[in-house]
Amino acid sequence: MQTPLLAIGFKAQDFSAFQFYDKSGKVVKTDKMIKSLLGYDVVLFGENHNNSINHWLQLRLTEALFEKNKNLILGAEMFERDNQSGLNQYLAGKLEVKNLKDSVRLWNNFTTDYQPLVDFAKSNKLEFIATNIPRKFASQVSKQGLESLNQLPDSDKKDIAKLPINVTLETPGYKEMKAMMGDHADDMKVMNFVSAQAVKDATMAESILKSWKSGKLFLHYNGNYHSKEYGGIYWYLKKANPSLKVAVITVVESESKDLAFPEKDYIPTEFNLILPSDMTKTY
Repeated sequence: MQTPLLAIGFKAQDFSAFQFYDKSGKVVKTDKMIKSLLGYDVVLFGENHNNSINHWLQLRLTEALFEKNKNLILGAEMFERDNQSGLNQYLAGKLEVKNLKDSVRLWNNFTTDYQPLVDFAKSNKLEFIATNIPRKFASQVSKQGLESLNQLPDSDKKDIAKLPINVTLETPGYKEMKAMMGDHADDMKVMNFVSAQAVKDATMAESILKSWKSGKLFLHYNGNYHSKEYGGIYWYLKKANPSLKVAVITVVESESKDLAFPEKDYIPTEFNLILPSDMTKTY
């Protein structure tokens, strides 16, 4: 006879796959969170790109919000502005998914992690906005500096946030990036590194603002670093439109079996998603 799992030390909480907390660190149920998010103009849902439960929750949140508010706009870091036309063709049913890669630069985990979101938009006739800067221009900034974008033709500049872009180390997260480079990195390299991140954040923020309309809810999927601690995209959104109501869902991976709220060196946002660090990764 097999020994029951509970008899050998396993507890129900050992199998928790996720837990949401509010800004004060209190456990929040998903239905209450959904109701709260409906009161915002923009929701920035952070993600760890290779976390399977993170992506599943993005889809479930999208479905739940749409059920309550049909005026939903979707958008994502994973699609670049100059690929909007190809993405629109797919959404309109004019392009097969097998041919999408010929018109849109797709991330390697598109099929498992992002296609379900795009297909949800397609099935429900929702806009899906390619918000990010073309990666070649972000790479250019990293190597040559932000000023190098001034030399681009207007046909390229339309896919980048309006220049000049204000970049400051006072933006949450950017000081951390500087620290990552170490004390011996020269100032120009540091600013180019930070500016490459900032030009992505500023472009995504501008893309959101251009597509958002009063009465709509814009749900944006982005890497956690682009919005955590109210930095990145959030910072640029609020600089451009201080009255815009923006909620951030921050993601933290925890080794704690009970997925406790992180209390040390952590700046909480409206909602905080705690995931087990050993959750299955998609790559």
